[in-house]
Amino acid sequence: IVDRVPPSAPALPVDPPQLTNRQISEIEFEGVAFDSRDHHLVVADQPDGPGSRYADAETAARSLRGTAAVNAGFFTPEGAPLGLVVSSGKIAGSWNSASSLGSGVWHASPSGNPAITRRENLGRARAAAAQELIQAGPLLVENGRAVGGLEATKSSIRTLIVSDGASRWWIGRSSPCTLAALSQALTTAQPAGWPIQQALNLDGGRSSDLWVSEAISGGPIVRRAPWNRPVRNFLVLKKR
Repeated sequence: IVDRVPPSAPALPVDPPQLTNRQISEIEFEGVAFDSRDHHLVVADQPDGPGSRYADAETAARSLRGTAAVNAGFFTPEGAPLGLVVSSGKIAGSWNSASSLGSGVWHASPSGNPAITRRENLGRARAAAAQELIQAGPLLVENGRAVGGLEATKSSIRTLIVSDGASRWWIGRSSPCTLAALSQALTTAQPAGWPIQQALNLDGGRSSDLWVSEAISGGPIVRRAPWNRPVRNFLVLKKR
């Protein structure tokens, strides 16, 4: 008897970052799809507070030689992070163990592997060891399913980050909607053209800011309202 090892599934091709714009369940999604095998996200934080280094997503991205950026974590009226932030291994803020605005975490390990997870699954110690990290929330999609119990009455522009659970990622924003409607839309269709396994809500409303450079197919674009406020940090897309 000869044991046969089934062949593994072929690796998906690495597609270059691309601007996508789709309408799903009356919600418009606009953002950048990318592959984490050749691009990665870094946190552009501002230790001296919102607007002290970067006026907007474009300024943050260009300062770090990035090709796209979105606003990231929540912050207090005084400008301090409302949760843990790690930028190039440097820690700011503190672990948010209670608020729904810190119930999810996007993080990248020292080796560069990114993931979205629930804060309880990551834990304070592992979070502090990350190379890059934003604590935000709530989670919108978890293991391919809509997260229940989300707010269903307040409509606002949303900034979010989503993953297929492997190497395909998307950062961007939605048109005004509730968190509950956003969660359902993400599980019934595909803003980036592939099924979503994990999705995390970032700061939105007057903080929402999306910039995409001319180096990305479909760019350039700037999506930042004139009445937007300065924010504490950004997620910047860079070539590995």
